[in-house]
This record gives sequence, structure tokens and C-alpha cells, in this order.
Amino acid sequence: QVQLVESGGGLVQAGGSLRLSCVASRRTFSVMGWFRQAPGKEREFVAAISGRGRSTYYADSVKGRFSISRDNAKNSLYLQMNSLKAEDTAVYYCASDPRTTDYSTAYDVWGQGTQVTVSS
Repeated sequence: QVQLVESGGGLVQAGGSLRLSCVASRRTFSVMGWFRQAPGKEREFVAAISGRGRSTYYADSVKGRFSISRDNAKNSLYLQMNSLKAEDTAVYYCASDPRTTDYSTAYDVWGQGTQVTVSS
């Protein structure tokens, strides 16, 4: 089973940018996604990308501000986050191997998460 490791989280002021990375332990052409979980809230879908990067999917709350991409040669997934808001504060997780074709729901493989904190 592939293993995922996220990085790139941190503290940023509102309006700023961060780029998250997720490295897989081996090459995968699975659909991959980003999710986030804020304190006291359920985990929510952020974005997903098809195996070769030709199709992307976004939650309405991040459309136009976040961009998902991948580099399969580097076994890597990215999330560029711009115009960050306080409500984007959460632990961000990357995921692989979706269980269904609804890429906003269940995945079989998860990373450990990286904290993103946006100060207002």
C-alpha cells in the first residue's frame, strides 16, 4: 500500500499563500485528493485530481483560491493556497485510492496531516 507524507503547512497571515506538498512512497496514477479538518469539525473535501492531472475538482469554498496539481515523475501532489482566510485554518490531509467515483468522499490511503493556521 502506498504511503503519503504531507509537508508545507505553517502560520500565515490572512491574504497570504502557502503551498502544501504530499509525497507518495511509490508512483501512483490513482486519483488523489486534499481534505482538511478544523478543530471541532468533521473532515471536509478540498480538492481532487485525476491520475494524469487532466481533471480537477474543488469544493466551492476554495474555488478560485486553491489549485491542485501533481507531478507523477516525483510521486508528488501539491496544493497551492492563495488568498488564505482564517476559516482555512485546519489540518490538511492528502489521500489516495478513492473507494468510489465520488472523489469528495472516501479514500483508502491517508497521510498524517500538516497544520495550516491563518491569522486574521
